[in-house]
Amino acid sequence: MGVDPLWNVADIPWMPKARYAIMKECMPTKGNLGLSMMTNTATIQVNLDYASEADMIKKMRIAQALQPFASAIFANSPFTGGKPNGYLTYRTQIWNDTDPDRCGFLPFIFDEGFGFERWVDYLLDVPMYFIYRDGEYLPANKMTFREFMQGKHELQPTLEDWETHASTVFPDVRLKQYIEMRGADASCVKHIAALSAFWVGLLYDKQSRNEAYEMISKWNIEEIQDIRAQVPVKALKAQTANLHAGEIAQQLYQLASDGLTRRAKVCHTNDESQYLNPVREITESGITQAERMLKCYREDFNSSLIHMLESWREKQLQSCPVR
Repeated sequence: MGVDPLWNVADIPWMPKARYAIMKECMPTKGNLGLSMMTNTATIQVNLDYASEADMIKKMRIAQALQPFASAIFANSPFTGGKPNGYLTYRTQIWNDTDPDRCGFLPFIFDEGFGFERWVDYLLDVPMYFIYRDGEYLPANKMTFREFMQGKHELQPTLEDWETHASTVFPDVRLKQYIEMRGADASCVKHIAALSAFWVGLLYDKQSRNEAYEMISKWNIEEIQDIRAQVPVKALKAQTANLHAGEIAQQLYQLASDGLTRRAKVCHTNDESQYLNPVREITESGITQAERMLKCYREDFNSSLIHMLESWREKQLQSCPVR
């Protein structure tokens, strides 16, 4: 699941990493749910290549615009502390209230002139968490990397400092030597494969990529942000005057499926659209995994999450016996 359904944040031990101690102090000063993000959430991430700066720009724009719809399709975090939390993807909501300086939606991706240099400017102006020297993490006291380079610290910045800093921003889509899709809740193996197939079908096939780009080019940023804000609670039922998450999700499934079929012919491989079956089922029905779990919880297990999870675990053990 995208959020631990049973344990509360206070009950979860922290990973014994020195950098986490600094982040644990910083998080509550920026948002209300940063500690929940650090201890209680899990995601599926898909990393895809780009061939050039122009290719990166196109893929980043598609990825940013469509990330809320991926979050809606793969919504899978409706429980917290042993009971429903009022969300379908609470993990998405947690990220929305973690740290506005380094998380969330990045509208500048759609600006004219966006490219590698603009991404570097963004990173330069994000406050640093720490500086790593001689095996020790030192607090950066909210200094930006730009200020670090301007000599506002007794230490001199290094390329390793830059690489470390670049790893501490967590927007919906992150640019590295590849593009990181960060919008989906963790789930089962079939959903992991489905999410990978979803993004590959959309972005690695030229025709599907062009059609997706044409689709998002008709939207305005405010509408995308509005849909994104609704997704944690409404998932595929999120909508604005011109956009409906469920309808767009169906279109994206078809684009991804067609893209994978064409890619199989080009690459002389098996048609990987078969891995999109979970996406097809969810988008056709309009019912997310989170909603199915809530229905099962209420109707089949008399609102007992422990009994529901134990039942599912037993079925898993029966279908995959331990040898």
